[in-house]
Amino acid sequence: MDERLFRTAMSKFTTGVTVITTEVDGDIHGMTANAFMSVSLDPKLVLISVGNRAKMKGYIDLSSTFAVNLLSRSQENVSKQFAGQINDKNTAVFTEFSGLPVIDKALASIACDVHDTTIQGDHTLYIGKVRDVVVTDAEPLTFYSGNYGMIS
Repeated sequence: MDERLFRTAMSKFTTGVTVITTEVDGDIHGMTANAFMSVSLDPKLVLISVGNRAKMKGYIDLSSTFAVNLLSRSQENVSKQFAGQINDKNTAVFTEFSGLPVIDKALASIACDVHDTTIQGDHTLYIGKVRDVVVTDAEPLTFYSGNYGMIS
């Protein structure tokens, strides 16, 4: 099977859209990701997948922390900013939560300390131990077959 067919198959799974954030030496860094999941309730653990060649991998390795920001349907441009699809560095508004930079008005933000890592193929899986969670009430931003969408 070729890589393009595999990518097409994976795009058929509808996901929410997240921006992973961290801070290193006073600078905020982020990346758009849909590879996120809950792992455990006791202890509270989540998982993100970051490409081994992504700059974000180095930032998370340095900080040993990250936040997962679940985006609302009104935050499509925030996703595009951190995916490198638009060049507006002022789209995202940050606030501090549990010692980490988070996207203001995200659907939810989950502050984590790196609990464990494992390299699998061309990605590193980071398991984060949840420090704290903040939740708002809004409609989620979704991603399906290479396009943004929303739940009606």
